[in-house]
Amino acid sequence: MSVWTDIQKRYDELTQELASPASDGSKRHIYQKEHSYLSTLLTKHAEITALQSKLAQTTEQAKENTDLELKELFESEIHELNQQLVYLENQLENLMYPADPLNDRSVFVEIRAGTGGQEAALFAGDLVGMYTIYAERQKWKVSIVSASQTDLKGFREVILSIEGKGVYGHLKFESGVHRVQRVPRTETQGRIHTSTATIAVLPEAEEVELSISPSDLRIDVFRSGGAGGQHVNTTDSAVRITHLPTGLVVSCQDERSQHKNKAKGMKVLQSRLLALQHQKQQEEMSKKRKELVGTGERAEKVRTYNFPQNRVTDHQVDITLKSLDRFIEGDIDEIIDALRAKEYEDRKKQTPKF
Repeated sequence: MSVWTDIQKRYDELTQELASPASDGSKRHIYQKEHSYLSTLLTKHAEITALQSKLAQTTEQAKENTDLELKELFESEIHELNQQLVYLENQLENLMYPADPLNDRSVFVEIRAGTGGQEAALFAGDLVGMYTIYAERQKWKVSIVSASQTDLKGFREVILSIEGKGVYGHLKFESGVHRVQRVPRTETQGRIHTSTATIAVLPEAEEVELSISPSDLRIDVFRSGGAGGQHVNTTDSAVRITHLPTGLVVSCQDERSQHKNKAKGMKVLQSRLLALQHQKQQEEMSKKRKELVGTGERAEKVRTYNFPQNRVTDHQVDITLKSLDRFIEGDIDEIIDALRAKEYEDRKKQTPKF
């Protein structure tokens, strides 16, 4: 039984389930999403099958025809059909083995000096320059979010913001330990030193959407306090809002209207919840960074930069280039392309998404 027979069978089951009055309403959204996805797969597969049939017929006609002019026309059509087939097959592969949904995001690139003291900081500075030049060539926007420089113009740590389409898809495999072997500027006897810098590439979080459920709130009203006189409130206009999941409490009694106090209190509560959510995101980002870069030891390297031999080796794809001088100046496409190609091949080995 082919994989397409299985897909068709599952599609038919979902069609019946969605048409049934006894369909599980709580799962209907999930069923509809899967049904739509399988429908797209089957439609694309049908297009490919029809094109393959047309290609086979045209190829057979070309073989049988002896007229040179017609034969050229058939060959031209065959070429076009093959191009269309490759295009549709790539579309189908991308549907069955979907790319990382974060690939189109902008990123924060965190670069920190690892082992090696001042030389590690200088190397971190070289990496900042390398990624900046590469990003500018891609027409991306680069800015420094924060930086801690040394007296020799190196960086203890620096965070770059790189904005543009597809940035994360290009740079995500840069995360890890980068090792450099060279004679440091601080070395007086010409000895080669080995130092490291750690890199973490983090996809930019989407704008926070804060939704507060009314069931998560307890709202109490009470009489405003005051110094007395004609402006003392004689009604329960003050509002206290408690956010039950977090325990945050906000009180507002500035306005004479209960509704205005409630509205103002809700704005304060939302601001506090956003701040709390941002703090959690920062903690999560910090945790993710530790997972990406490890401890910063030399043995955890993803890439080695050997200046005496003008050699750069990426250990993730086992590629060595004898052009480190150009690479460190931002000409890093060859290794970036190899890493992206490896990701694509790895995707094709995965179990299809259905």
